[in-house]
Amino acid sequence: MYLSQLLDHQHSRWKRYALIFLFILACVSAIHLMVGDIFVSPFSDLSSIQKQLVWELRLPRLLAAMVIGSTLAVSGGVLQVLLGNVLAEPGVLGVSGGASVVMVLLLFLVPAWATPMGFMLAAIIGALLFTMFLVGVATMMKLTTTRLLLVGFTLGILTGAIVTWAFYFSDDLSMRQLMYWLMGGIGGTSWYHQLLTLFLVPVVVWLCIKGQTLDKLMMGELHAKQLGVDVDSLRWKLILAVSVLVGGAVAFGGVIGFVGLIVPHMVRLILGAENRYLLPVSAIMGAILVVFADIIARTALDSAELPLGVVTTSIGAPIFIWMLVKHHGSR
Repeated sequence: MYLSQLLDHQHSRWKRYALIFLFILACVSAIHLMVGDIFVSPFSDLSSIQKQLVWELRLPRLLAAMVIGSTLAVSGGVLQVLLGNVLAEPGVLGVSGGASVVMVLLLFLVPAWATPMGFMLAAIIGALLFTMFLVGVATMMKLTTTRLLLVGFTLGILTGAIVTWAFYFSDDLSMRQLMYWLMGGIGGTSWYHQLLTLFLVPVVVWLCIKGQTLDKLMMGELHAKQLGVDVDSLRWKLILAVSVLVGGAVAFGGVIGFVGLIVPHMVRLILGAENRYLLPVSAIMGAILVVFADIIARTALDSAELPLGVVTTSIGAPIFIWMLVKHHGSR
């Protein structure tokens, strides 16, 4: 009886917070559509220019921000389960950097394939390779939190060096434009690009549905197998799903760091560590964070637009430092 009441309380608490965050997302989304060089008031009749501005520019950009934010937050939460480390995150561990490296190599070596679909496939392949490497190393060598973070940081530095060398030896203007884009940004997102990001949504939904299975995996491989979980099959499915999400996010938004780190951690502080609750709420909060960051990126300066990745990093880096200090005793 007590356990049943506790579960009912936890479920109602989760629904309450989910509704609160959905309301916040709706408010932030409305602000995103209104603000900019031309203010669009929802309380007056819109001119043809304002309608065109909202429909062709701001609405696709808003949806892209929501999808990318949800994608990064959920992939970060799943990586933390896969690696058994609450400090795991695609950007911090070099997975996003791996996706960007393969994209740059595609443009540098096979420019004829440098299409939106080509970039997406290249980013997914890069994210898949780096995720497989990290999971394999963490599993076989049983790395501590500190060592795993060092491996991730080293991978990030290596990918950054490769990208820098590629740009340094290129005179192609598109390469320089891509370098700016890899700092993170969704400017110029069209409905065509948005349609390509929609395939990320089913993956996010599938991972959220698998939250209860992830809870079993967190108990350890032995306990998970005793509860009927095919651990090996599940692990490969999760690796592929995370790679698709990270690759898709990088292909359309560049390297946007720290979303996958701070969002699941903040939700964990509010709702606990149960992934069946954590992942859906993380998807909503990730969307809120990236939409809010994009508002800052678009409106902070009058003369130019800030890279979205710079804004999310400015928000996430202090929180990450605090988390490192808090976990300094981990071995």
